Amino acid sequence: MTEIQKLLFDRQDLTYRDFQSRLMPTVDPETVIGVRMPALRKLAKELAGTQPAEDFLRQLPHRYYEENNLHGLLLSAMPDYDAVVAALEAFLPHVDNWATCDLLSPKVFRKHPSELPGQIRRWVADPHPYTVRFGLGMLLSFYLDEAFRPEYLDLAAGVRREEYYVKMMGAWYFATALAKQYAAALPYVEERRLDRWTHNKTIQKAVESYRITPEQKDELRSLRWKDCAKEEGV
Repeated sequence: MTEIQKLLFDRQDLTYRDFQSRLMPTVDPETVIGVRMPALRKLAKELAGTQPAEDFLRQLPHRYYEENNLHGLLLSAMPDYDAVVAALEAFLPHVDNWATCDLLSPKVFRKHPSELPGQIRRWVADPHPYTVRFGLGMLLSFYLDEAFRPEYLDLAAGVRREEYYVKMMGAWYFATALAKQYAAALPYVEERRLDRWTHNKTIQKAVESYRITPEQKDELRSLRWKDCAKEEGV
């Protein structure tokens, strides 16, 4: 057992391990230690910038789910943009679940709004589904407010994948786009520019949002793709 693994097992919560394992059907339960996220974030802060952390980030692949999460937290705190991108290129192929994918949120990306879209285009075209999900997540996190451009909606709409966790992120992206950029995002629903599943799931998530007005919700409900609404549960 490595020193990092010992630190993680010292923070093990078996009840939480069993609960967390049920939420991640793509992850082998034998690889879940059971470390609650506040404890994991605290450990990441303690390790950040140390030699053990630098060594750990070079040790891929990891055995345990929490090792991957710790890797993601350490990576997200790195201050250099180019170093973060390089670290992501090495790490993303090993991401095998939505939880690890979604905790990746490099702080330095906010300081590089012009460079990041080119990298996102490469990520959403990647064969690995969680790399695609990560790219869509970066569009959602960083490009629906002051850095928004209509072309980013086209980029997200162009992702046509069958993996559930990719399609779900696509629906979250467009539901959030409707909340933040309604006029720009609405034509993608009106003109059915998304696949049927993503179209209906987008509407479902949007009408559940407190950021969508009652009038907008009524409009969106009228745009459901009726012939598959029942099977999608919307």
